[in-house]
Amino acid sequence: MHAGTEPDAAFGSRIPPVYLSAGFVFDDFDQARDRFAGDEPGYTYSRSGNPTTAAVERRLAVLEGGAVAPNAEAIVVGSGQAALSVALLGILQAGDHVVSATSIYEGTRGLLRDNLARLGIESSFVVDANDPDAWRRAIRPETRLLFAEPIPNPTNDLVDIEAIARVAHEAGIPLIVDNTLATPYLLRPFEFGADIVVHSASKFLSGHGTALGGVIVDAGTFDYSARPDSFPHLNTPQRALAGRTYVETYGRSASVAYTRQVVASRFGPTLSPFNAFLLQQGLETLSLRVAQHSRNALAVAAWLEGRPEVESVDYAGLASSPHHVLALKYLPDGQGSVFSFTLRGGEPAARAFHDALRLFSRMTHLGDVRSLVLHPASTTHTLLTEQERLANGIGPGLLRLSIGIEDADDLIRDLARGLAAVRALEPAALAG
Repeated sequence: MHAGTEPDAAFGSRIPPVYLSAGFVFDDFDQARDRFAGDEPGYTYSRSGNPTTAAVERRLAVLEGGAVAPNAEAIVVGSGQAALSVALLGILQAGDHVVSATSIYEGTRGLLRDNLARLGIESSFVVDANDPDAWRRAIRPETRLLFAEPIPNPTNDLVDIEAIARVAHEAGIPLIVDNTLATPYLLRPFEFGADIVVHSASKFLSGHGTALGGVIVDAGTFDYSARPDSFPHLNTPQRALAGRTYVETYGRSASVAYTRQVVASRFGPTLSPFNAFLLQQGLETLSLRVAQHSRNALAVAAWLEGRPEVESVDYAGLASSPHHVLALKYLPDGQGSVFSFTLRGGEPAARAFHDALRLFSRMTHLGDVRSLVLHPASTTHTLLTEQERLANGIGPGLLRLSIGIEDADDLIRDLARGLAAVRALEPAALAG
């Protein structure tokens, strides 16, 4: 609640003010010159920095960095997709190659497979993300980073971050982790070797479902000077730095400095100061909310696992999960609240269940204080072929839940209503 902020110097406000200003007035000619040169602290234009967004950046850097990465630095942007895009473009250039786990958010897969490919950046996907040798085999001379999600969406098949980080560092490249579903309350990836963390701040960090936002946090520990030919933009003299390189100027913070000054500022996915304020307020209750999310999710998953209408439950918090050992290592304080389960009866059963719910909101979002339900095969994964969906564990009877902070008994009663609708279907309907 206190990290990264102090009472407002002008009026003593305990809550950081919202600076809804596109630009900032200079006292005189010299101050304008010095701020643009970086010789005087202060703000010039909200696309490059704003006191409200800076306050939330400091808090997020502390939350993710902690003692293991005390020099961590955060950049907030307009959405989670913007955060990942900016983080990737801070490292990659045409001709580079990315290795990613297969089990990732579908929007991220599209970004890697389609958007970056148009820029001449190739991507490969590792099916067994917990096989270090599979990652090693996928790495090429032009590979510049590895990417994974500790809690993949929606299949909840946890990833061994420490093992992947070792492979990345053996190859002299950084590991980027999307920590959206775990949040720094449940998991700090820097403690297990990750170099850069991204979040969709629209989810658990904010928690209230009212504002979009994204964040990049750099640990400030990766040595980009060890392989200068792999990261030429950080090791080549820059006119903006008076002929010095980013590595010479910023050391191990070279990448985050370049990402902030060159990528985020020029591409301009600026986070609104008002949305930064909403994010700041949400962060103050992060621990309370995520603890309740996780307790509720475990109760719901355990109840679903015992129902005859349910074929399987993909939740690492269950002792029956093949990923439970990893959950005990990485998520001892709770296993998050986003998971999927599969109904017997395929899409007809999923449709009946989905439409019978009253407490769960039917929407494409997650991490809200309210519980949410979605049918991935007909929504987020609809552009994949049936074969591709099945290969990614997305069957026609699979539903994704994002468990909120309501009373667990109320949630279970609503889910029981959905299962009753499944039982009411005619056998012919279940047969398709």
